[in-house]
Parts: sequence; structure tokens; C-alpha cells
Amino acid sequence: MSHFKTLQLAIDLALSKRDQALAELQKQRHALAFAHDQMNQLQQYSDETEQRWLTRAQISTTPELLLHHGQFMARLHQAIDLQQGVLLGAEQREHGAQQNLLKAELHMASLKLLMDKRRAQANQLVQRREQKQMDEFAAMQTLRQQRQILENQP
Repeated sequence: MSHFKTLQLAIDLALSKRDQALAELQKQRHALAFAHDQMNQLQQYSDETEQRWLTRAQISTTPELLLHHGQFMARLHQAIDLQQGVLLGAEQREHGAQQNLLKAELHMASLKLLMDKRRAQANQLVQRREQKQMDEFAAMQTLRQQRQILENQP
């Protein structure tokens, strides 16, 4: 039975690791959602700014204002490019966390399967022992009955 305790301890440890992997996946999904939100905000701000600029530029503009707008939009696009890198990194970490969770779940499932198999083997061994005892008892009973019959014959 100590083998079962060892196996149960391994299952408990695998369960703990699976829970940690699940928590990490949830953390990475939250980070990915945050990165998507930031990207959407940057793109929306860029689109709104460009639209406002086009509206104002039709009314009047100066070369200095045009230069400043160009520089501002270049910086904004640079921020969008940086955020795309952040988003890609977040997606990769989320994918890695998914893979770790899958590995942890497979490990835990294989340990549980092994435990079930070992329990079935132990139960089968107990049943065989019980059957052997029953067979021996029946043989002894039959032998006693035959002796009594022989002893009671004239």
C-alpha cells in the first residue's frame, strides 16, 4: 500500500503543478488582452488624430504645423510598432503557457491512469487469493465429507 501512497503523492504534486500552469495561463491571457487593448487604443487614437488633421488641414495649415504633425504621427506609428512587438511577445508567452498546461494535464492524467491500473491489479490479486482460499476450503470440505462417508461405511 505504500506504493499507492507514493503514487498518490505524485498525483497530488502533478495536480499542484497543473493548477500553477493554469494560473500562469490565466495571467498570460490577461496580459495578452491588456496588450490587445493598448494596441486598439493606439490605433484608434492614430485614426482619430489623422481624421482631425485632415479636417483642420482643409481649412488652413502652415508648413511648421505640417512638419509637427508629421513628426507626431511618426512617433505615434513608432509606438504602434513597439506595441506590435509587445503583442507578439504576449501571444508567444500565452502559447507557451497553454503548452505547459497541456503537458501538466497529460502528466496528471497518465499518473491517474497508472493509479487506476495498479488498483485494478491489486484488486485482481486480492480476488485471486480469495478464490484460492475458497477453492482450498471447498476441497477440504469435500475431503472431510469423503472421509466421513468412508468411515461410516461397513
